[in-house]
Amino acid sequence: MNRVEVATAHPYQVLIGSRAVEGLVGLVAGRRVAVVCPQPLLGLVDRLRLDDPILIEVPDAEAAKTPQVLVNAWQDLAEAGMTRGDIIVGLGGGATTDLAGFLAATWMRGVDVIQIPTTVLAMADAAIGGKTGINIPAGKNLVGAFHEPTAVLCDTDLLTSLPIREVRSGLAEIVKCGFINDPVILDVVEGQDVLDVTSQAFVEVLTRAVEVKAGVVSDDLHERISSHGRVGRERLNYGHTLAHAVEAHEHFTWRHGEADAVGMVFAAELSRRYLGLSDEVVARTRAILSGIGLPITFDEVEWADLRETMNLDKKTRLDPETGRRILRFVGISKPGEVAMIVDPNEDVLVECYERLQD
Repeated sequence: MNRVEVATAHPYQVLIGSRAVEGLVGLVAGRRVAVVCPQPLLGLVDRLRLDDPILIEVPDAEAAKTPQVLVNAWQDLAEAGMTRGDIIVGLGGGATTDLAGFLAATWMRGVDVIQIPTTVLAMADAAIGGKTGINIPAGKNLVGAFHEPTAVLCDTDLLTSLPIREVRSGLAEIVKCGFINDPVILDVVEGQDVLDVTSQAFVEVLTRAVEVKAGVVSDDLHERISSHGRVGRERLNYGHTLAHAVEAHEHFTWRHGEADAVGMVFAAELSRRYLGLSDEVVARTRAILSGIGLPITFDEVEWADLRETMNLDKKTRLDPETGRRILRFVGISKPGEVAMIVDPNEDVLVECYERLQD
């Protein structure tokens, strides 16, 4: 079993490996537990070995992250008489852990939450770091809060029945960690079969990605430390500016990792023009992502529509003098070296987008 410490103001551990979920019973002893779980995963609740949990059934995937689902969950907690001393468990993918975290952050102004991610994406990213949120028609995760879990249990046994599309999607976030912090991840992905979730190679890159996430959020939990030369938690958004716009325009039918793969190719092209990223690394970005079956091209939405949506990106800032929205992208000068790209030329943005259509 691998253990990663998230050394924030309220430290907690991420357990990674087979049978990690068996640690839950000891963590919740003596407390009432409400389990937030999507309908397709209800069969997993028995594995938690909880005594009479309160079950909050939610829709699968992004359909769970709506205001109405949240209201229904609040009502379920009220009817069950949940108190501030009780605990919420999020059992599911990234959408479920996002919802469960926000539910915990807002119920009685904050109760404990333990996350049990069931997808690669949630294990590598969504369940760690305390970001929670729901979607509204204007965009993804525009409503949310920072609310750290008390533990994250990444039980790799829960991944064995995962569709290969979900595995690939999650690996996009792992690859992202390779580009922004730990290039060894890229070497392993290129050299070994990381699509096999039972392999040692997969466990290695997952653990490395968790270590990257843990280190970043420990330094900058609330995403406040970023300038051109010093980038805090925003570095985790490498590729996400375009990715979130793609997801919104595709009505969240694309997996997040699929959109992020396209977003990373775009970010690499932008980094080549502004940060001197080499042609070799741009080509390597395409090769690694396509090599694990992720998309690297996109031409389904007009650039003007994507550009307008990106104005709502959380990294975007408003120029108080002109009222103009200034886009800010995360870029890399080489794997492991991150810098912000602020207010890039609009013609260059169009050029980079056209490169996605090659």
